[in-house]
Amino acid sequence: MNRETVLELAHISKHFGKLIANDDISLTLGKGELLALLGENGAGKTTLMNVLFGHYTADGGQVSAFGEILPPGKPRAAIEAGIGMVHQHFTLAGNLTVLDNVMIGTERLGLLRSGRKQAAAKLRGLSERFGLQVEPDAFVADLSVGEKQRVEILKALYRDARILILDEPTAVLTQIEAEQLFQTLRGMTDTGLSVIFISHKLAEVMAASDRVVILRGGRTVAEKRTSDTNRAELAELMVGRRVVRPVRTDQAPGRNILSASKVDIVEDGRKLLDGIDFTVRAGEILGIIGVSGNGQAALGQLTCGLRGADTGALVYDGNQANGFSPRMLVTSGTGRIPEDRNTEGAIAEMAIWENAVLERIHEKRFSAYGFVNRARCRDYATELIDRFDIRGAAPDTRTGLLSGGNMQKMILGRNLAASPKLIIANQPTRGLDEGAIAAVHAELLAARKDGAAILLISEDLDEVLALSDTIQAIFKGRLSAPLSAEDADSRTVGLMMAGIWEASHAA
Repeated sequence: MNRETVLELAHISKHFGKLIANDDISLTLGKGELLALLGENGAGKTTLMNVLFGHYTADGGQVSAFGEILPPGKPRAAIEAGIGMVHQHFTLAGNLTVLDNVMIGTERLGLLRSGRKQAAAKLRGLSERFGLQVEPDAFVADLSVGEKQRVEILKALYRDARILILDEPTAVLTQIEAEQLFQTLRGMTDTGLSVIFISHKLAEVMAASDRVVILRGGRTVAEKRTSDTNRAELAELMVGRRVVRPVRTDQAPGRNILSASKVDIVEDGRKLLDGIDFTVRAGEILGIIGVSGNGQAALGQLTCGLRGADTGALVYDGNQANGFSPRMLVTSGTGRIPEDRNTEGAIAEMAIWENAVLERIHEKRFSAYGFVNRARCRDYATELIDRFDIRGAAPDTRTGLLSGGNMQKMILGRNLAASPKLIIANQPTRGLDEGAIAAVHAELLAARKDGAAILLISEDLDEVLALSDTIQAIFKGRLSAPLSAEDADSRTVGLMMAGIWEASHAA
């Protein structure tokens, strides 16, 4: 179907030093179209959208919206032209209300009276029209992740956006929230709104988009109508080769490495973890699966040493306590892959080599007598960059310049390269593309083969089924009884995620 062109990017190029992020990229967007921008981590997707929105100034090319050329490097011009952008990492003030966040920057300085009443009415109208239910007077800090994303979209719509750009919109959403989001977006495009969403998730690209533009290495490698392609073809176009995920093989587990017995964690009178029991053994992957918000965060903090148990006991390689410090865990051979790479996994202002040795700077190969051996640290970072295919990186590159997926690979690399005896992998492939997911799974299975005990906390059902020797579901802070991989299938585990085992247990 022919559509009126509302947006055109012509021959966009953008360099960061020697790194070519965008190389002569052109694309168009039609009225009422839902276009997916697909590519590996570091393929140049976010850079291209930042050029479009004016956050970056292109080294070559131009952007036109509704037939008018946009001045480069001016986000205000993009907004006034009807373009709204929702970033992967939300830009909301938690201490302000939804209405405050939506109104920021929309009123001129010096007004004698704020138009809050009219603004609230407009916000409620947009909320009802597009099915983005949120309470204007609620504080953003009290909202769920899905609700925060609705606020970000409403901010753009409040400014009369006719083109909406979403950068990895489902990166932190549950499957149900993601399905609801795309249902909402489809309703928006039916009214004439045009949408570009950045993704590397093939299932949602196939389910939601009208057309797909694929980037690889900063260049456009293909453009497809979604109805004319399939997941296998898109995966191969995205990474430049056929993607095959590794397969877990049977092996006998060894001794107990980490176990919990009747552990409770209580916060403000509410049990975040309620009498949980689990054991993970050497050479075994224990998969903890559940819908977001059922206690995974508390479990990750407990097992990574960031908080102790209020009741119950943990046993780490024969040593019992209510909790262990992060320092003790690291020095004892634990690799920690945290859920939130930005706040718990890396320090953005530090160089990659500094983050690479952050938890191991005490080792003699990296420091002695209070002096850091920078040459060895840089050599180690180079090894990680090569082994884990961290794109757009050099040892001295500021970590904050990495794409989200490449930052995740850096965190994975520094932990897996240390040959830990215990790995706490909390959402290890969140934000990664198909090729990177296959590589991470291969690394985890290799660590398992070498005898590492792995606690895998994930919301990805396919991931847990593919990697785990034993599976437990988490629901409202409680853990199900262990289920062996041989007895697990998507239906059984899906029911466990919904707490069905709770009913049968009570009976």
